[in-house]
Amino acid sequence: MDKINFDIPKVQKILELHGDTRIDNYFWLNQRQNPEVLKYIENENLFAQKFFANSQELMQQLCAEMQNRIEKDDKSVPVWEDGYFYYTKYLKDSEYPIYCRKKYYLEADENIILDVNLLAAEHKYFDLEDYAISHNNSLIAYSYDTTGRKLFNIKIKNIFTETLFDEEIKNTDGSIAWANDNSTIFYILKNENTLREYKIMKHKLGTPTTEDTTVYVEKNQQYFLSLSKSKSEKYIFIEAVSTNTTETLYIDANHPDSKPKIFNKRKRNIEYYLQHANDTFYIRTNYKALNFNIMTTTEDNTNIENWTELTTYNKNIFIEDFEIFKNYMVILQKTDGLNKFNILNLTNKQYTEIRFDEEVFAIDFNENPTLNTTKFRFFYSSPATPSSIFEYDLSTEEKVLLKQQKILGEFNQNDYKTERHFAIAKDKTKIPISIVYKKNINLYNNNPTLIYGYGAYGYSMENYFAADIISLLDRGYVYAIAHIRGGEEMGRQWYKKGKMLNKMNTFYDFIACSEYLIQKNISSKDKLIAQGGSAGGLLMGVIANLRPEIYKVIIAEVPFVDVITTMIDENIPLTTLEYDEWGDPNILKYYNYIKQYSPYDNIKPQKYPAILVTSAIQDSQVQYWEPAKWTAKLRELKTDDNPLILYTNMDSGHSGVSGRFEKYTETAMIYTFIIMNI
Repeated sequence: MDKINFDIPKVQKILELHGDTRIDNYFWLNQRQNPEVLKYIENENLFAQKFFANSQELMQQLCAEMQNRIEKDDKSVPVWEDGYFYYTKYLKDSEYPIYCRKKYYLEADENIILDVNLLAAEHKYFDLEDYAISHNNSLIAYSYDTTGRKLFNIKIKNIFTETLFDEEIKNTDGSIAWANDNSTIFYILKNENTLREYKIMKHKLGTPTTEDTTVYVEKNQQYFLSLSKSKSEKYIFIEAVSTNTTETLYIDANHPDSKPKIFNKRKRNIEYYLQHANDTFYIRTNYKALNFNIMTTTEDNTNIENWTELTTYNKNIFIEDFEIFKNYMVILQKTDGLNKFNILNLTNKQYTEIRFDEEVFAIDFNENPTLNTTKFRFFYSSPATPSSIFEYDLSTEEKVLLKQQKILGEFNQNDYKTERHFAIAKDKTKIPISIVYKKNINLYNNNPTLIYGYGAYGYSMENYFAADIISLLDRGYVYAIAHIRGGEEMGRQWYKKGKMLNKMNTFYDFIACSEYLIQKNISSKDKLIAQGGSAGGLLMGVIANLRPEIYKVIIAEVPFVDVITTMIDENIPLTTLEYDEWGDPNILKYYNYIKQYSPYDNIKPQKYPAILVTSAIQDSQVQYWEPAKWTAKLRELKTDDNPLILYTNMDSGHSGVSGRFEKYTETAMIYTFIIMNI
């Protein structure tokens, strides 16, 4: 099937750096406007279409299964904020949410503040990034993207009259913060080429956007900006962020024309993240605390020498985040890779822990906009337990389930089992693996098994529930998540041991987890499937080169596979921001290290597994030409007849298609590819 009937032109490009020469025959594919590039991508899509032609019934069945598990008419748990109950609802077969509110009482008349279905009606792709309500509750500013490029426009609407203001702010990152005067909004401009969030702007309602004022410009290209408003609503926070250093500026939200103040000057490898309440700044920081600690300071003395410990640092506890209330703080932390909530009573300094029964689970904060309350809402799920919203009373310790995601059909969570296993890595480190399977199978009986991995940016692979996985579990598959280094599952050190000059640990860890599944007879080389996206797609590219014989199928979604070429081109989005993650290849030691694993540079004549590659023409994070080049070079050099399919979505970006039903079309394609090849 892999014999294709279209030619892939080879145009030699010589790339030289540090006296080293690389030959790239497919460099030309980065010419977005070249008709030959579009022709190549269209031919690959036609080839993919032909490949799946005889499996349309299976693909449609899988897609229908996933879509039919979704509750068509659905509504979120209402959240109380400043005199209103806010909630989101879906109607019948609508793809997008409707944002609503009711004043004072849940029995009051419903007020639709934003119907995303109407906004998206004329677009093939639509992403509502954010919305913010003005201090007087009468105006809504919202940001959206219609291309998938993650360049968001902002519009402003009067909620009561439903009239739009004339101005439209373009090329933003989507963040919005209202000042308390109800006429000023702060936003972030992006560089249109590099897509770096580099400039904070201020807009006065009713004025031309050409008159918007520059508030702050981040000149260091290794930093990007983020924007938020404190829970107390007293301050606007401007955060400059690199991979391992932060600096925050703040503006009095009651005086939006005042100049931003620096909270504490940036110092390399010092991170701090702020919240404000009770006339106090609360700071989560790695200052003298690798795994983070929480400190406080007054509004008048924000420099680091004035910070005092609120919690006692414990190197074995990783503090991931916190939520502040008037009399309590809820701390989200990890111990030995497992999450828990630790509640600090700010009055008596006593701690309480919320406990959970399952061996493998995920928790996170839900919406908690109100300071003066004892009601804390959180999110809970596991690979076998659908997403659940709980409300916990911080004073009485009473826990109430408010809502659990309803899975339609014959799903029964008691039919599935979750377990935690450990593989031993190349350097003898224990690597956690989360596993879920249906109880009616024998786990140790050579099952088809999908193992998923990421391992970058300190992003932990949490054990969330995913309804689409049921379609595989019900067919006798095992699903495994490899909690490899590069994430933060086991703390900040886990991340540091999987980045820069330690990056090979990420790949060896994943291979160790895969070998564990084979050694324990959970799966075998003929039934093991590996999957990862973006930086996880890089992982897929590396393991395909290093150990192709232990995988039957590899799924590489929007894979970052041409690491050196991308990282030396400062005009490509995100490049300069990534030097502290991968290393700067303009420096010899990083160049040599990256070159040993960069998937594109290490393709060689050998047998590869069946590989499905997905891409998106508007991808802002991994440019479409990386998966295209990788596929072309694989076609040239691989020595097997296993399927190699590249599918490029022509209407979306990095996150795939939009819409709650439509998104399952690509998932169904992926699962069809897996089933066809197992």
